[in-house]
Amino acid sequence: MVDFLQLFFSGLSTGAIYALAALGFTLLWQASGTINFAQGEFVMLPAFMMLACMAAGLPLWLGFVVSCFAAVLVLGWVFKRGIVDPLFKYGMMPIVVATIGLSIAMRNGLRAGYSAEAHPFPSLFPDKLFNIAGVTISASDVGTFVLALGLVLFTQAFITKTVTGRAMQAVAQNTESASVLGINVPRMIFYTFAINAVLAVSAALLVTPTYLAKFDMGESLGTKAFFAAIIGGFNNSRGALLGGLIVGVCENLAAAYISPAYKDAVALVIFMVVILFKPQGLLGKKVERKV
Repeated sequence: MVDFLQLFFSGLSTGAIYALAALGFTLLWQASGTINFAQGEFVMLPAFMMLACMAAGLPLWLGFVVSCFAAVLVLGWVFKRGIVDPLFKYGMMPIVVATIGLSIAMRNGLRAGYSAEAHPFPSLFPDKLFNIAGVTISASDVGTFVLALGLVLFTQAFITKTVTGRAMQAVAQNTESASVLGINVPRMIFYTFAINAVLAVSAALLVTPTYLAKFDMGESLGTKAFFAAIIGGFNNSRGALLGGLIVGVCENLAAAYISPAYKDAVALVIFMVVILFKPQGLLGKKVERKV
């Protein structure tokens, strides 16, 4: 039981990071009908941005702030105006193909232009262990889970409790009606892309100390986040949190009790089971989408 609890709590911290990345999938889909298959690379790139800032002599916290501004510009505004906006009128498939191509270009570009090696990344949390009733939990796991969960909940509260957030929801539900009501639709959609960029930087800050900064670190993370978003419900931001936690905990348990070789396949298996029995996801609802 002690081993199970340790694996469970460790899986929660990993799952919370998946939830951060998965939330980006759900936000972009709800607000603009966009699926970004470069989401994992959107986490990878800020990790190297922060490394570059620290190499220039900036502290980690300042490197994080600078990376947030850079990500909003590059991964938010440039991505929206340069890829999504021109292709959106042609339907979903061109955007899917373009973002897959973008992910490949970002990985290979970073490998060729920066480095193919893994780089260590400083952790926000002290290297400390807590022993609670025989269960050993690291400060990194606790801090990662609390911070990632807090970011997800804060984002949900912003969307549901603020005027801007409700305007973003109105755009997600019906673009034409929102425009008639005087809501600046392009601005609300940009806010969604900007929030996604900041969440990606936050995920990079939390995941990179454990997995190291590598050119291909986003490949696996993006895939698992996509599965987590669908498992929880692609049209429900709370589903991203649930899906991420389920994937994180289950892959930890599978690695320990079945085989480490099956760890990366857990998200796919859960995804297939959920799609077969509840295609809309665990918290998703069947809705007619009108854009």
